[in-house]
Amino acid sequence: MKDLDWAALSFGYFPTDYNVRCYYRNGNWGEIEVCTDDHLNIHMAATCLHYGQEAFEGLKAYRCPDGKIRVFRMDENAARLQSTCHGIMMPEVSIERFKEMVCKVVRLNQAYVPTYESGATLYIRPLLIGISPQVGVRPASEYLFIIFVTPVGPYFKGGFSANPYVITRDCDRAAPLGTGCFKVGGNYAASLRANSKAHEQGYTCEFYLDAKEKKYIDECGAANFFGIKNNTYITPESSSILPSITNKSLIQLARDFGMNVERRPIKVEELDTFDEAGACGTAAVISPISYIDDLETGKRYTFSKDGKPGHVSTRLYRGLLDIQYGIAEDCHGWTSVVVE
Repeated sequence: MKDLDWAALSFGYFPTDYNVRCYYRNGNWGEIEVCTDDHLNIHMAATCLHYGQEAFEGLKAYRCPDGKIRVFRMDENAARLQSTCHGIMMPEVSIERFKEMVCKVVRLNQAYVPTYESGATLYIRPLLIGISPQVGVRPASEYLFIIFVTPVGPYFKGGFSANPYVITRDCDRAAPLGTGCFKVGGNYAASLRANSKAHEQGYTCEFYLDAKEKKYIDECGAANFFGIKNNTYITPESSSILPSITNKSLIQLARDFGMNVERRPIKVEELDTFDEAGACGTAAVISPISYIDDLETGKRYTFSKDGKPGHVSTRLYRGLLDIQYGIAEDCHGWTSVVVE
């Protein structure tokens, strides 16, 4: 294991030794290649650069108290990438190839998996891009699938603590029938201006409403939203929301804990009825929300008066982490041991 100060890591890029690559040419995927170069040599007319034919995923590897390294729900990330491939007309990467490449890149870079005590993890970034040169809007004929890894600390500086959000109405993350349900870079580019403005106003993140009517909750920055009330876990349903694997896991955990679950459209006004609220995703797992400000109406929706996470959010957070780190029984078969 590398002699690094894992506890001091932020959430960003830190170089590791290897990445793995696979090329799609002449209608077929080639062999998996191991590479030490952290740069790509692509044509200036590559389709990904001009027409946005690009997709990515995000998952993590965990060094566990029992000494093993586990990866969480690889099959779900592989399936979501396939959905994105279908949505923007790229060749699918098989679930088997995806998992093989994830396991290989983690094993090759296992020295960079942070210690359990540090609270840091190894972030895994699969990336699929169209690389054939062309000027004209059509799918590429050649593609590169690459997976690299980097050790990361907490996504938010405060770690698992409640954060303030602000509703944005002058910027849309994704259209109802657009690419919001796919994990493509364009969705994140569309959020940069609103995110920057939220930070300038003193908030941790922006909070999106639906693009069509501005009546319903969409996403919290780059994460899914959930609310807690009356022993019920409630999360929005919309064609523009990215299906979060973390959210899917929390839904199952909530059911395991004896809670009810509702997935449905949520009007903005319903925020007033939630006892707890949070954003969830791979990077932060759960980011509890202290309050959400609606600057247009002057309304503040408060979920944590003392800035501390609620007890349900805390239980869900700890429950999921314990499974990811091999501490609790993995009764749903979510984790894979990649290094014994």
